[in-house]
Amino acid sequence: MAKEEEIKLGFVVSEFHRDITYQMEILGREHAEFLGANVHRTVYTPGTFDMPLAVKKMLTEGDVDAVVTLGCIIEGATEHDEIIASQLARKIMDLSLEYNKPVTLGVAGPGMTRLEAQERIDYAKRAVEAAVKMVKRLRDRT
Repeated sequence: MAKEEEIKLGFVVSEFHRDITYQMEILGREHAEFLGANVHRTVYTPGTFDMPLAVKKMLTEGDVDAVVTLGCIIEGATEHDEIIASQLARKIMDLSLEYNKPVTLGVAGPGMTRLEAQERIDYAKRAVEAAVKMVKRLRDRT
């Protein structure tokens, strides 16, 4: 039986609400290790709005099998959080299709409080798991 090729993940982590995203990053790293994947590279962005450029750079350089985005978008007094989340999700989906590599959404929000964001730290595990599963499934198809 041939040894399975290592899965190299890139993490793009928002620094906005760093007290929460730090916990997401740690949980994501632990889960990647548990699944036998390697967090090959990490890029920190000021906020979630800035993530698509970092994702694109990581995909362009081609040294990762998938990218995991980690962050949280907490509700404010306006609908700003909804606009950010919608555009982020759309753009990272577009990048995934453009580069034929999984880009997973480990960003909690919009429409949540800080307490709800804290309760959703496990979104990091879900995003890592989705990235690993997609890489394996796409490899099996080629």
